Amino acid sequence: MTSNTAIMICGHGSRDGEAVSEFNSLAAHMRGRFPHYDVESGFLEFAKPVIREGLEKLKGRGAKRIVCLSGMLFAAGHVKNDLPSEINEFAAENPGIEVLFGRELAVDAKLLRASSERIEEAVKRAAAEVARKETLLMVVGRGTSDSDANSNISKVTRMLWEGMGFGWGMTSYSGVTYPLVDAGLARAAKLGYRRIVVFPYFLFTGVLVRRIHDWTDEAAARHPEIEFLKAGYINDHPNLIESFAERVNETLSGDNNMNCRLCKYREQIIGYEGEVGMKQTGHHHHVRGIGTDADHARHHHNRLYRRDHHPLPHDLEEREEAWPSQDGGGRCHV
Repeated sequence: MTSNTAIMICGHGSRDGEAVSEFNSLAAHMRGRFPHYDVESGFLEFAKPVIREGLEKLKGRGAKRIVCLSGMLFAAGHVKNDLPSEINEFAAENPGIEVLFGRELAVDAKLLRASSERIEEAVKRAAAEVARKETLLMVVGRGTSDSDANSNISKVTRMLWEGMGFGWGMTSYSGVTYPLVDAGLARAAKLGYRRIVVFPYFLFTGVLVRRIHDWTDEAAARHPEIEFLKAGYINDHPNLIESFAERVNETLSGDNNMNCRLCKYREQIIGYEGEVGMKQTGHHHHVRGIGTDADHARHHHNRLYRRDHHPLPHDLEEREEAWPSQDGGGRCHV
């Protein structure tokens, strides 16, 4: 290692071991892309190592400047509150280390190209030829309690819909906001298209991607007259790696400002007026590092438990975005 600069990739975390493995592969890709930088990854909740552990590892190996990257697509509560809270806490305790926070991936041309390839792969696997104009594209986002972040999925849908020449496009979400995938597919099925392509706009697999596929299978069973295709999520597409590399470079050059014009913590956004200036703090302490489903299975547990042994709701992965932050400044420090 010839540099004291390091990269910390900050992920959400999942109960799903495969999702954690796919996320951790990002660190390997980034080591290859930046061989002179030390690289670690960590999670807000469930999986290990947690973000603080990753930062401490980099510190222990001599890092003097750490570029923290959000391993999430859009800037909702996690990117605006939880990650800055974790990172600022570490930075305050380590004034001798320069800690930088890169902006979110956002709506990115590289990711749109990666998305189009995943969709094309699904179409090529289909047995029959169906004209693009007779096909509806359903893009599925994770869903958050931040209308600005949710609207980005609608923009992705429109750009893929028009750019790829589909007959129609619709947006749905896996949780928190509406329409959910099952309701979206029920509406889509009434529009008369011969084929519906369902594309999860997700970086990695997990509970929610599998739920999207289950909803798609259920819709296909109800509507045998329509062909339903399940496109793959983005995963470690080369364009995703390039997007992360771009975030590293722009953070180091100082050109990493988040677009805050429609941030509900800075502006009075319709329906969220009371959240202007809310404090920037995390809300994952009760599930930080408690492990994946596989970890708990090894300890003879069938469900995840809080540290005080109260069961967690099954839908925690999507509900947690709706839990409001309790912090006051709304400062992103990007």
